[in-house]
Amino acid sequence: MNYLIIVYIMGWVLNFEGAFMLLPALTAFIYGEKEGYVFLACSVLSFAAGVLITLKKPSNKRFYAREGFVICSLTWIVISLVGALPFVITGVLPNYIDALFEIVSGFTTTGSSVITDLTPVPHCILLWRSFSHWIGGMGVLVFILAILPLFGGVDMYLMKAESPGPSVGKLVPNVKKTASYLYKIYLGMTLVQFVILLITGMNPFDAVCITFGTAGTGGFAIHNDSCLGYTLPQQTIIAVFMLLFGINFNVYFLILRKKVKEIFKIEEVKWFLIIVFTAVAAIVINSGSINDLYLSIHHAFFSVASVITTTGYGTVDFNLWPMFSKNVLLIIMFIGACAGSTGGGMKVSRILIYAKTVKKEIVGMIHQKSIKIIKMDGKTVEHSVIRNVNVYLVSYIMIMAISFLIVSLDNIDFESTFTAVVATFNNIGPGLGKVGPTGNFSEFSNLSKLVFIFDMLAGRLEIFPILLLFSRATWSKK
Repeated sequence: MNYLIIVYIMGWVLNFEGAFMLLPALTAFIYGEKEGYVFLACSVLSFAAGVLITLKKPSNKRFYAREGFVICSLTWIVISLVGALPFVITGVLPNYIDALFEIVSGFTTTGSSVITDLTPVPHCILLWRSFSHWIGGMGVLVFILAILPLFGGVDMYLMKAESPGPSVGKLVPNVKKTASYLYKIYLGMTLVQFVILLITGMNPFDAVCITFGTAGTGGFAIHNDSCLGYTLPQQTIIAVFMLLFGINFNVYFLILRKKVKEIFKIEEVKWFLIIVFTAVAAIVINSGSINDLYLSIHHAFFSVASVITTTGYGTVDFNLWPMFSKNVLLIIMFIGACAGSTGGGMKVSRILIYAKTVKKEIVGMIHQKSIKIIKMDGKTVEHSVIRNVNVYLVSYIMIMAISFLIVSLDNIDFESTFTAVVATFNNIGPGLGKVGPTGNFSEFSNLSKLVFIFDMLAGRLEIFPILLLFSRATWSKK
């Protein structure tokens, strides 16, 4: 284990977090809020600590998969521990565990909240919550890789550890260029949505915060009614962009490279869209009103886009929908968005691999001498990938079961308890019952909130990087 390189990169993480905090500080000064000095002080402290740590470069700059996973996990833990401080110091969330829950929910693009009333919350805090979505959407390390030349080819271990989905590859041969392309696409789409929302008449502050939340598929609202107060065209724009950010970014890279024909070969995107429109149709048929079919389709489309991309914005309280419609949303909570997007959940690609594996085994039982291989996008899925997604599923079920048992100690109703675990582990935001679109997580105990914090981090980092922190073998010198 190369400990020095881990500490060195943590220093750069603190440098970047110090820079990130300047935006809410500027926002506070624009709106005349004294809380800006809190962000400014936290920024200076974070930057000062980072500079001290990075003054001396380690002589051994090599690291491998083990260090990559550890760096990834510690990055998200460090930015969360520091990022929670403004909530505590400003008094918005005096309980540090509440503050940590809130900022972890932000960075992991979950969107679950313990704040019961957003009306008195300062603009700078609201922006920091939403900005944390944008930072975490594409990934902190991907952002650093896009800007800093680190250590050559070994940078890929960082990208693999942080990128969502069963596998990750380079868009171009150079890792720095890959990260740069990803962030250019991400920034470009963010700017497009922001401009469109401004054109529709949304005020600049709301447009910035909503765009940050949509791009990161996070969903922190800045009003108590989430997105209900916006116009129908604005809600539609938000819903469309939620879906766009939930699609594998390889699609946009292919568009930029004028390889549009190759997009139609990507099975995951096709099935993602099929699932979306099937879910919308099912909800409209089950709970829609014939007298106002347009509104029924509109709210169903927004809710499905919000849940499957794990964004979490709301225009209606789907707690009031019939049980069938709520169960449709519950199912797509587990499915989630595409691999290589900013969305959470299990990912459509994994679901496809599971389905194809089942089909392969059934065919194998009937034709025992046949040799059946699993293909995705016309390419053979390697055995290592299949093994990885299978182990992921086992780990996923175990963590969810243990989390559910611990949280159930709070003795809150089953629907709220179960969907709270589902919502945090899949980085969705709202669940059902007391944690529905009009509720929050404030009723849960500190112990449960710590479980949720672990689940949000594990869900965002695809479980394994977080679990490796608890393995003795990870920290051995060999």
